[in-house]
Amino acid sequence: MKIQNEKIKFAVIGAGHIGKRHAEMIRREEEAEFVAFVDVRSKEECNALEYNVPFFSSLEELFSSDIDFDVLNICTPNGLHAEQALFALEKKKHVVCEKPMGLTKDSCEKIIFKSLQMSKHVFCVMQNRYSPPSVWIKDIIESGILGEIFVVQLNCYWIRDDRYYKKDGWKGKKDLDGGTLFTQFSHFIDIMYWLFGDIKNIQGKFADFSHKDSTDFEDTGIVHFEFVNGGLGSINYSTSVVDKNLESSITIIGSKGSVKIGGQYMNEVEVCNIPGYEMPILDPTNPGNDYGAYKGSAANHHFVIQNVIDTLKGKTTATTNALEGLKVVEIIERIYKIRDEQFNLQ
Repeated sequence: MKIQNEKIKFAVIGAGHIGKRHAEMIRREEEAEFVAFVDVRSKEECNALEYNVPFFSSLEELFSSDIDFDVLNICTPNGLHAEQALFALEKKKHVVCEKPMGLTKDSCEKIIFKSLQMSKHVFCVMQNRYSPPSVWIKDIIESGILGEIFVVQLNCYWIRDDRYYKKDGWKGKKDLDGGTLFTQFSHFIDIMYWLFGDIKNIQGKFADFSHKDSTDFEDTGIVHFEFVNGGLGSINYSTSVVDKNLESSITIIGSKGSVKIGGQYMNEVEVCNIPGYEMPILDPTNPGNDYGAYKGSAANHHFVIQNVIDTLKGKTTATTNALEGLKVVEIIERIYKIRDEQFNLQ
């Protein structure tokens, strides 16, 4: 059902860094209204006093109130996403879900089934698709300018130390976090899937070099595979980098040329070696989300909120739909099957 002339009303669950960013982006939109915040902590504990909206301690409390809204934005620990999405869909609300959509393919399938059953949208937050280099490389791939794709290498090297993995926090816990690929690097796996499709014949090696006392899982991995559509691929990642993020990059070798998009957040075209092709001047990429002790992916959440509004008003379609969200989770789950066997994390 389209919402034509009224403002889209949003509630946000999770008043941490990302939840506040969602709230702020909603407040800036003329066609949106931010109507409620939900968090197990108080407004004071969340440092959310600037948000002059009702504050609830649970979804049950929110839905028992007389607050009317259209969309629930889920910005909680990863392991809670699926159950909260299902709860909201059952209550006939649209859902915006931060990455990952869930921690298992099975939980994501349940979300998709419920969304179809209730005729409600599920928007998966993969904001790196909006970065100018991502938009550019998508066009290059789809137009065939690079020709047949031979090799794709994804490198993700960030710092995540004890300032990030707090002893009383959810990050680093297998049931709530899931692992480094879910929490830190799923955005880049999404870009890879968005550009080149599914993978097969996965092999991998994993290690925990510097987080043995702070996480339940690996901090480093080297993964090799084949693309279903042809070509070889690899993902090399680590959160054991010292001092500051090193890079998030993708190198693509095709039959007609080679490209590397790098920088700390896959935000710069470092190499464009395509004979006869003139590289256009791209708009600057938004900086990474700054969380003080560490930084994350590009601050593109305003594009996400705009897409939700435009989709619900019938002007466009979801940038990242629930099926794509499921595929990213399913790819990580298949990679982590190898990790769990190696680490005895069954």
